[in-house]
Amino acid sequence: MSEEKKNMPRSTVLTFLPVVMVVLILSSCVNSRKTVYFNDQLDAVIKSNNIPAKNVVQPNDILSIAVTSLNPDATELFNKPNNSFVSSTSTNGLNLQSPGYLVNDLGTIQFPVLGEMKISGLTTNELRVRLTNELKTRKLLVDPIVIVRQLNFKVSVLGEVARPTVVNVPSEKISLLEALGLAGDITIYGKKDNVMVIREEEGVKTIKRLDLNSSDIFSSPYYYLKSNDIVYVEANKAKVAGSTRSTQLLPIILSALSFGAIIIDRIVR
Repeated sequence: MSEEKKNMPRSTVLTFLPVVMVVLILSSCVNSRKTVYFNDQLDAVIKSNNIPAKNVVQPNDILSIAVTSLNPDATELFNKPNNSFVSSTSTNGLNLQSPGYLVNDLGTIQFPVLGEMKISGLTTNELRVRLTNELKTRKLLVDPIVIVRQLNFKVSVLGEVARPTVVNVPSEKISLLEALGLAGDITIYGKKDNVMVIREEEGVKTIKRLDLNSSDIFSSPYYYLKSNDIVYVEANKAKVAGSTRSTQLLPIILSALSFGAIIIDRIVR
């Protein structure tokens, strides 16, 4: 075999290898700016001008209403309904029993002595003030103290996060960033510049898309979430493309070609 014939395969392999390397490099390129939160934010002190969203009572809410006063015997009557149990379903399908007042479809509850009360549209603080005034005005209790809490305050986090979940919020206050953190953060395949918040109030759904690459999120009215908000993180093109069979096989094929090229180059030397 002549020297020229021996060199031809090696020449072909050496020509092919750079092409393989370029394809591998291009397939692994990622825009790192899109994976970073607030990449335009320098050191700063930011005054918060977006107060937590005002959460109002809605039908199907479960409320805990606790009443105390100087007369424990008289007060007991107003706390008995909190010992009743309302059925609800957990995220794993189990049936749970939560003590409290269930707001019906008409937005009302039955409160002892005071009777049926329309409370939908009120905040928990406004309801507290209303109950306190009613008890005082009707002279049912002396110096009553009323505490109202929403027991089923929750937000759902779905899509490209480490642990899609329903987050229960006993403090009735949670930010978008806290909710994402409790869901394990956005994965490398999630679009941080296009996070969707779905909010329903009085039968009207509002959809807002937020850019977490920008520091503008700190002043957004959607920075703080409301009860029953849904946060959805969309998958980026890399994840969508990687879900197809042909793209899943591409790295394997390229690796096999590279390995084969190396073997051929060794043989023809």
